[in-house]
Amino acid sequence: MALSAVDINCDMGEGYGPWQLGDTSDDTLMGLISSANIAAGFHAGDPNLIDRTVRLAAEHGVGVGAHPGYRDLQGFGRRRIDGSASELVNDIIYQVGAVKEFAKRHGVRLQHVKPHGALYMELAGNDELSEAFIAYMRKVEPDTPIFCMGMSRTYELARQAGQPVAREFFADRDYGDDGAIVFTRRVGRLDPEAIAAKVVKACRTGKVTTVTGNEVDIAFETVCFHSDTPGSADIARTLRSRLTEAGIKIVPLSQLINR
Repeated sequence: MALSAVDINCDMGEGYGPWQLGDTSDDTLMGLISSANIAAGFHAGDPNLIDRTVRLAAEHGVGVGAHPGYRDLQGFGRRRIDGSASELVNDIIYQVGAVKEFAKRHGVRLQHVKPHGALYMELAGNDELSEAFIAYMRKVEPDTPIFCMGMSRTYELARQAGQPVAREFFADRDYGDDGAIVFTRRVGRLDPEAIAAKVVKACRTGKVTTVTGNEVDIAFETVCFHSDTPGSADIARTLRSRLTEAGIKIVPLSQLINR
């Protein structure tokens, strides 16, 4: 079924001290999105940067999301780290708590939680870890959506547990025949028009072309692009423009899912 409205989310606050990943500032991107996934300190981010990014989101009326990752600053959270489900969920709790406190400071609530990078992909196929993560969310944030892929175990288990979820479509990532994104550590400069066309097609038809040339079904409420993708500002501007031209509204997540 064709979509008439979507949320646009982006990973934000991805730096550390004086360093920033990517070629576009958060100040530029924040006005182009409706949800921000704010790096929570383990793969990127630090207290001052979390504070600044949450404040920026609050000023723009953008939904604040916690973006917890593996404890992997050197690898930007894109390397898998072995650990028990309990250990890894404790890492998530620690990071979500940090973003929640800064959200309170700036008078906004936590809108969502979206795990980052390799942790996101591990959760997608790991029942034990997803169940432990969802159990934490049910106890502490039972009304707060989890961002995940529609084909993931995270999505299925969250639905079974009654936890709100928002399925993502990845504008700047390729898809495999299983409906999952093809995980990559580095992405080159992409064609903004091609990305926008892919997203508009997915909104209109519920289909995406995979790396093998097949068409697979895709269902989603929110569209993700990454701030560290080269040319991310051009991607965001083109995406917004083409969605609007197609009659697809960009709205806050709260208008798209039941909480």
